[in-house]
Amino acid sequence: MFTHNEAENFYDSFGIKQNKQFYEESAINILLEHGKFSTAKNIVEFGCGTGKLATRILKYISSDDCHYTGVDISQTMIFLCQKNIEQFSGRAKCYKNDGVPEIDVQKQSADRFLCTYVLDLLTEKDAIVLLNEAHRILMPGGYLCLASLTHGTSFSSRLVIYLWSCLFKLKPSIVGGCRPVKLTKYLHNNKWQIIHNSIIISYGVPSEIVIAKRI
Repeated sequence: MFTHNEAENFYDSFGIKQNKQFYEESAINILLEHGKFSTAKNIVEFGCGTGKLATRILKYISSDDCHYTGVDISQTMIFLCQKNIEQFSGRAKCYKNDGVPEIDVQKQSADRFLCTYVLDLLTEKDAIVLLNEAHRILMPGGYLCLASLTHGTSFSSRLVIYLWSCLFKLKPSIVGGCRPVKLTKYLHNNKWQIIHNSIIISYGVPSEIVIAKRI
């Protein structure tokens, strides 16, 4: 697995190239549609990256009184995110953490918890801790909005994931520390009501999208 230090070092060097992850766009579009961000008032994002997604939400989708908090392990990503969201400085902020899936946000203070292409980096233990943290942060009825690399559902996507998994086993950093996961396996409990779950294949790469309501 990718350690926290390895993830920090990789994404510090990856920097702006994060915005060129071509296979993520279609999944993000579905997530934004079903996550109903037009009504969001307080968004928390774990793994904010360059702030590209935050900017899209704050500029084109959410209302002017919507607030945003982003967290990332990479100082490079935080620098880029701060540059991107500075136009929303009165209602948007981001900060670096040490990779531990804990967020300095008050209990039941957010109505959207956003995490895209991060759970496929985490150990199962850290993923469970993060989702418990999301449950703590979200108010009842708030939306957990997830997207991740997942297992293939067609011949081409299964082949892509097989090759991807081989590279991951050889050296995780070749694929940015990501490996396919099944998001819903973390959510089969009495804390969440899944309201959308789909898999989309883009350029042969399968992504799972999950929207779950906090109970």
